[in-house]
Amino acid sequence: QVQLVESGGGLVQAGGSLRLSCIASGRTISGSTMGWFRQPPGKEREFVAAITSSGHGQLYEDSVKGRFTIARDDAKNAVYLQMNNLKVDDTAVYYCNANPRGKVAGGSWGQGTQVTVSS
Repeated sequence: QVQLVESGGGLVQAGGSLRLSCIASGRTISGSTMGWFRQPPGKEREFVAAITSSGHGQLYEDSVKGRFTIARDDAKNAVYLQMNNLKVDDTAVYYCNANPRGKVAGGSWGQGTQVTVSS
């Protein structure tokens, strides 16, 4: 079972940027699709982005397309989420996830990192 640790969250004004990191341990992420999900206050956890094992395939939730970019560095066993032009509606706890299938989460989660966007 892979262990995932997210970091990089914080408080940012609308229009700002943050870069989230997810470091995996326990086994390599090489060969695995990796994803990011988020849980806004009072809402269900939702899909944000995913990246295939090759890194060439990416999938995004419609509201983040053109603003968020998912990337991976298998040498560092890491996945990243660059978030630009942040909006108040992006406020959520962001979670790294291993082996999602499309927009459906896989079995391994990190503890999450809080992103708060102020107006």
